[in-house]
Amino acid sequence: MGVWDHVIAGVLAVFQSDPVLGVPITILMVLGGFLLGITVGATPGLAGPMAMAISLPILISVFGYSNDALLPVLGFLIGIMKGATIGGAVPAILFNTPGTPDAYMTTLDGYPMAQKGEAKRALRVAHFSSASGDTFSDIVLVLCAPFLAILVESYLDLPEKTALLILSLAFIASVIGNSVGKGLISMGLGLLAAMVATGEDFYPRLTLGQPALAEGIPIAAAILGVLILGEVFKALEDIHHNGVFSSAAQTVRQDAKVGTLGLRKLLPYIGRSAVIGTCIGALPGVGSTLAATLGYTSAKRRHTKEKEPGAPDFGEGAPEGIAATEAANSSVSGANLIPVLSLGIPGNAAAVFLILAMDSIGGFNPGPSVFQLGGGISAGALNPEMVMAFGIFTTMFVANGLNWTIGGMFMRSVGVMARIPKERLLPIVLLLTLTAIYVQETSMVAVWITLFFGFVGYAMRRIDMSPLPFVIAFILGGNLEATARQAFAATGADPFFLFNSPIALAFIALAVAVVIFSLRKPAS
Repeated sequence: MGVWDHVIAGVLAVFQSDPVLGVPITILMVLGGFLLGITVGATPGLAGPMAMAISLPILISVFGYSNDALLPVLGFLIGIMKGATIGGAVPAILFNTPGTPDAYMTTLDGYPMAQKGEAKRALRVAHFSSASGDTFSDIVLVLCAPFLAILVESYLDLPEKTALLILSLAFIASVIGNSVGKGLISMGLGLLAAMVATGEDFYPRLTLGQPALAEGIPIAAAILGVLILGEVFKALEDIHHNGVFSSAAQTVRQDAKVGTLGLRKLLPYIGRSAVIGTCIGALPGVGSTLAATLGYTSAKRRHTKEKEPGAPDFGEGAPEGIAATEAANSSVSGANLIPVLSLGIPGNAAAVFLILAMDSIGGFNPGPSVFQLGGGISAGALNPEMVMAFGIFTTMFVANGLNWTIGGMFMRSVGVMARIPKERLLPIVLLLTLTAIYVQETSMVAVWITLFFGFVGYAMRRIDMSPLPFVIAFILGGNLEATARQAFAATGADPFFLFNSPIALAFIALAVAVVIFSLRKPAS
């Protein structure tokens, strides 16, 4: 079977899934996730990863662990991821309150436009730019992920793959946050937690004699605790110290006239930011906030040179500023799945929960083998993982279609969500997260473990240590150990297997160089 056979099978897997009310269940799940994502993104204090974290255990309990459940569950999560990105622009423009961190740059020009009575125009610019950047990024994903996976599988053996995982962890620990040392500590803690009760010994290691840890730390409990509960605890503390917090509900005048969008003038800004965001998104661990910042600053330099007389400057209500920011942060979402699908390495919090869904349900192991024709089965047969990958691509383009058709209309209707006080939302998030963990694990031990890691995540935030290296290291820890053990055995128990291969040695040297170069940055 050729590549096109897998593409067609992947598309059919989405559009021929079991119908509900005459609509394929996967399409329906993408729609539900997309609408939820916009709503969550438009609500300050919430974020796409929060909604994905709460939804995942509930979805698994509803759909089960069969292979047929994977596409509907992933479709819902992908819908949330894409919807939350565009939804974050709503409170940024209407209320000067970014719904997501990467929407902060949108406030610089979006809110001034709203104050001038151009809120609808600003929202339309944000919608068009976000949808354009997202579509461009997904096209690059479809073209690059299979190519990169085939390249890796052709030239990298077990020692090289081990070194590549080490390089990825070093890169993530170095570029996330303001301190390389804290990033490395966070990564080390994640690897330590991943080592509990694993390995090849008859006696589970690092369990401290606790039977509850004999099966290892539940991956959902650790990730949801560090990422979600840690954020909730820190936000509740901020509210306690700063007084009762209510979302800024500013009065915004309606547009006297919507006017034209000037798409011809915006397209160069959208195109440049889409390329920037896609390149940033393809690097594990960098994230959409940096992409939005680089896209905005690059557009600002261009705008300064080409500014027409009477046009507003950046920071004073320039539509080009909104276009550049939204195109950049939206183009990260598709490109961030390039390392996920081709290498099995998540790069941001949203990708973490996609990986978690794949690991929990089974039947799909992201990595270089996904795009192998035959997939290790009989010659001429379809590779089910490759079919699943093209099914995931299809759900992403379905979400793009929803973004272009109903996204703009729906995002303008959920601006009221920004008025919900944060102190009312956070306890609900806390309760839903713990309930979701109990639904999946059906054990109070898992709830206590989640709370423990919630306080770990809170402590990390208190000392300005990013929890993302911890989470990614926790996910990759088992894979790193398994690959290293296999490489050690395959090389005849050579302890220097990482240094005998030129490619592996180059990866290790790059990992050391990344850490040393990043140490030159001033810590804050």
